[in-house]
Amino acid sequence: MDSTHRNSLSSTAFDVSEYEDGENLDIAESISSYGNEMEDMEENEWQMVQTKGNQFVVNDQPFYVNGFNTYWLMVFAADESTRGKVTEVFKHASSVGMTVCRTWAFNDGQWRALQESPSVYNEDVFKALDFVVSEAKKYKIRLILSLVNNWEAYGGKAQYVKWGNAAGLNLTSDDAFFSHPTLRSYYKAHTVLNRVNIFTNITYKEDPTIFAWELMNEPRCNSDSSGDVLQDWIKEMSFYVKSIDTKHLVEIGLEGFYGPSTPQRYQLNPNAYAHQVGTDFIRNHQVLGVDFASVHIYPDSWISQSIADSHLPFIKSWMEAHIEDAEKYLGMPVVFGEFGVSAKAPGFNSSYRDNLINTVYKTILNSTKKGGSGAGSLVWQLFPDGTDYMDDGYAIVLSKSPSTSSIVSLQSTRLALFNSLCSTKCRWGCRKRNVLETVLYHDL
Repeated sequence: MDSTHRNSLSSTAFDVSEYEDGENLDIAESISSYGNEMEDMEENEWQMVQTKGNQFVVNDQPFYVNGFNTYWLMVFAADESTRGKVTEVFKHASSVGMTVCRTWAFNDGQWRALQESPSVYNEDVFKALDFVVSEAKKYKIRLILSLVNNWEAYGGKAQYVKWGNAAGLNLTSDDAFFSHPTLRSYYKAHTVLNRVNIFTNITYKEDPTIFAWELMNEPRCNSDSSGDVLQDWIKEMSFYVKSIDTKHLVEIGLEGFYGPSTPQRYQLNPNAYAHQVGTDFIRNHQVLGVDFASVHIYPDSWISQSIADSHLPFIKSWMEAHIEDAEKYLGMPVVFGEFGVSAKAPGFNSSYRDNLINTVYKTILNSTKKGGSGAGSLVWQLFPDGTDYMDDGYAIVLSKSPSTSSIVSLQSTRLALFNSLCSTKCRWGCRKRNVLETVLYHDL
């Protein structure tokens, strides 16, 4: 997200209270036993996430995602006085069954920078990132690590251009980040993948705690509406990342706008300029080395800042179109890597936010129950108590939002149970399936 706009599968994640009447006692018992069983299994099965067709799998079991964004974890971990907040956010997320966190593995040339200049790193900040990865593992939360920003927050492509100009390149556009060979070499030299974690002694490229590498947060190349420049950059960088790390998944970090290769899809974009920012959802994701699709959802930034009746139908149609395209043309999972609504938007209230989250979650479930490409979603963004000063308007503090917390927990329950349905290692057998399906799909 542009900053200017905007676990464990433990029994604690499974809220059985709504099922514990006489009629549904069977369901409650099934949920509880499933949670305990998964705790035992996961201790021995912390393996890499892979793709199989249009699904994620771990050890050949489906892995549908209910997750979150908290972008500032590394920066907070770099300061002893705020490091505890990293643990706190993982603990809260784990308690409602969330299993994936997306966060920044970059901070270029800024305050508390990881990369102070090209290939020059602050070891203390790198140790902070090590801490984030090791702490995520403790709470059985996997990480999507983004490698650079499109926006100026935390440096971004603008900082790479500044470095280039300081080296005498005389660059006039931030989009030179994508095209100039020197700046491409700076990006390639970013050594996160080969880092050895000081807490775990595991190289990042060998660590199953890392779910995937994200090439860039929300790349756009406004100076080339044809999309050719960004397409070439994606080809080169996805191949390069895979040449270093063949084990982890790679995704681009796109917002999901339809581009020139599919003009018939322009009508699905949220506004008239979306197809002119140099991205192209289907074409970009057909690049060799890209393993799954990414899409973001921000009607309060893209359509109208004021909450409007049109926002929720847009979300549903936006998601369904991308799920359909991921199935028909890409043959890969799609993750809705950011979605949310700002409390600063005119007309906002917490009930609307709950409705928005429910719309996203139900659209995911409608795909999963058909074995579709809708592989999960990551809310923007989860905060612990006492970090209000970092709030961009989108912060969700679960302890202060019980209704939202219940919605998140139920989605985690449903996805975790669904993951078990198709498992070849299912220990319950078919006699339990009707019970599970009742849990998964009631109220949809």
